[in-house]
Amino acid sequence: MAGLKKRKLNISVSGLDAARLRYANASAKPTKTSKSVPTPKPPPQSQTPQIDSSEEDENEDGDEEVEDSSVEEPAQNPSQTPEASRKTFADLGVIEQICETCAQMNFTYPTPIQEATIPLGLAGRDVVGLAETGSGKTAAFAIPILQALMDSKSNPKFFGLVLAPTRELAYQISEQFSGLGAVMGVRCAVLVGGMDMVAQAIALSKFPHILIATPGRLLDHLENTKGFSLKSLRYLVMDEADRLLDLDFGPILDKILKVLPREHRRTYLFSATMSSKVEQLQRASLSSPVKVNISSSDHQTVSSLLQRYLFIPYKYKDHYLIHLLNDNIGHPTIIFTRTVNETQRIAILLRTLGFGAIPLHGQLSQSARLGALNKFKTKSRDILVATDVAARGLDIPSVDLVINLDLPGDSKTYVHRVGRTARAGKSGKAVSIVTQYDLELFNRIEHALGMQIEEEPIEKDEVMVLVDRIGEAQRVAVQEMKLIHEGRGKKGFKGRKGKRSRDEMDKEEG
Repeated sequence: MAGLKKRKLNISVSGLDAARLRYANASAKPTKTSKSVPTPKPPPQSQTPQIDSSEEDENEDGDEEVEDSSVEEPAQNPSQTPEASRKTFADLGVIEQICETCAQMNFTYPTPIQEATIPLGLAGRDVVGLAETGSGKTAAFAIPILQALMDSKSNPKFFGLVLAPTRELAYQISEQFSGLGAVMGVRCAVLVGGMDMVAQAIALSKFPHILIATPGRLLDHLENTKGFSLKSLRYLVMDEADRLLDLDFGPILDKILKVLPREHRRTYLFSATMSSKVEQLQRASLSSPVKVNISSSDHQTVSSLLQRYLFIPYKYKDHYLIHLLNDNIGHPTIIFTRTVNETQRIAILLRTLGFGAIPLHGQLSQSARLGALNKFKTKSRDILVATDVAARGLDIPSVDLVINLDLPGDSKTYVHRVGRTARAGKSGKAVSIVTQYDLELFNRIEHALGMQIEEEPIEKDEVMVLVDRIGEAQRVAVQEMKLIHEGRGKKGFKGRKGKRSRDEMDKEEG
């Protein structure tokens, strides 16, 4: 019997290796254009800031020559520098009060994107920042804005505006501004869909220094809130710009940019990737920007992230998930699923088995989503089961483990999911559960990452001990899901016609 089990395991592993080999052979086929001699590329510098002036980008030689020349004399990677010789925030020109606040928030040393961007911001330049998720982009633009606010002689209203693609990210950015600007009593207001516009209008009437908004709700206030204007705006930030454009905010951004002042306005654009749409937005909104790029590729993950996979039969996904969680009890964990229904089912399954799990998805109300995030951040729940609504931009501290229960549909989403852990120099682990139906998708992710992920060693016999108990919990979860769906059916469903409203665009459905 032991021999039979061993042969089955070898067949499974060889199946994954065979799929990898097929994918590698297919991707290695020569193309017709292979006759041209490629330009030799310098060896990649992990997280090394590359600073390009966009004025140089517009010359006849194209962008590639400018980027190559910037690599010839790379800046030293702060993450690999001894602590004694690493730059501090004071070395970047940050004033003492904000340096003290950074220390209180455990920002010991600037991250690479902060070290490259903050001096440019303090010098009054427009900046395009490209960096992988979890690199500290929020502080990179918040510190220059807050220092300029402190240096201003008057008490300006609507001094800075930050546009974010999702509601949760907007609240997170507000928390960072409030924390970093506590010493100066900075006032922030958040404008997002799903919340009362009257309460937001009252907040606007108090003339906050910093506005953090999703584009749809901001345009609603610009058009409908009496007396609200951004003519005095000095700083504009578009965070996660590629995601803003992916969510079809492009036309709304055009309308917002038309009513914002161009003169004396500094603009920062931050993105994980530089697409053609982002380039168009850059040309429309920034003036002679400096480009800072610390990512060597669009699919880069941080070096402190340990990535593993489990290749298992589909019917045992729940069992291996429970085994992983049992091995990581007490460690904050995010489990990613593909659908809202699966998110809800897994949360019920885990609670039935005694785990402190809470779901997060796009069909929850805004207050419920914020409540779920707060419970996870304050560690009253140690497991967050989420759709991709939580995969990007959210800075949730101390996430030790990310589990891809369902593989994402593309490699970029994979990078953003696993980027919820190993943030700001900390270590973390990501485990992806791969079934017989996910082989091609998993191989595409490995190919995009440029690496072969190692297998997580787990004894099958240890997993199968839990079969009976998990089976009972699965039946309970199925019954509860039936009750949830029946409840939705009784409320009825109103069909939605036409395009999504502005209020719905920042919801980011799971």
